[in-house]
Amino acid sequence: MVLLICFTGIYAAGYDLNKLSSLAKLRYGEEAYKNILELQDLITALKSAPEAEKLRQINDFFNRKINFSEDIDLWGKSDYWATPLESIGHQAGDCEDYSIAKYAFLKILNVPNEKLRLTYVRAEIMRQDRRVVLAHMVLGYYATPQSEPLILDSLVPEIMPSSNRRDLTPIFSFNDKGLWVGSSSQSKGDSISHLSRWRDVLMRIQIDGIN
Repeated sequence: MVLLICFTGIYAAGYDLNKLSSLAKLRYGEEAYKNILELQDLITALKSAPEAEKLRQINDFFNRKINFSEDIDLWGKSDYWATPLESIGHQAGDCEDYSIAKYAFLKILNVPNEKLRLTYVRAEIMRQDRRVVLAHMVLGYYATPQSEPLILDSLVPEIMPSSNRRDLTPIFSFNDKGLWVGSSSQSKGDSISHLSRWRDVLMRIQIDGIN
């Protein structure tokens, strides 16, 4: 019961800029602080923008500010889900970290939660002239529950409909309310109770000042 109360309002649109920027400077220094202020300016400019523009600008911002790094190199762990502040502070992260940051700040921009899903996929990429399949995460945007999602990705900068991303095969997706398998539009349950890393990163995001 305590856990459910803790998460009741975790993604109401908004955040504590003073707390977030102060933590950025204290933990990571001046450049992280300036990046948070740049992000705040972007949020202010996008408040009244169409959702398509919010998607494009937030996708571009985090793709520019975060350099890809494996968790083992950055955190000394095989799998770690970073908060947006941690990703901005280190200017580095992996596919989960890009997706989490985009999700959090699109929520702040009042893009409805039900339109956004973090999605695990199998991604086919070329590596040393060989086609390999990797586990990967993207952010999906659904204009309606039955719509074909648009894909916000760290591998491909352009936002595309999922039908144009034949290199990606969805496995499961989630947000802070639900959990979906494959391409299904029917939720299979509560993501927070089923995904411990998701539950953990949501708690840490809230501690950073994103409410």
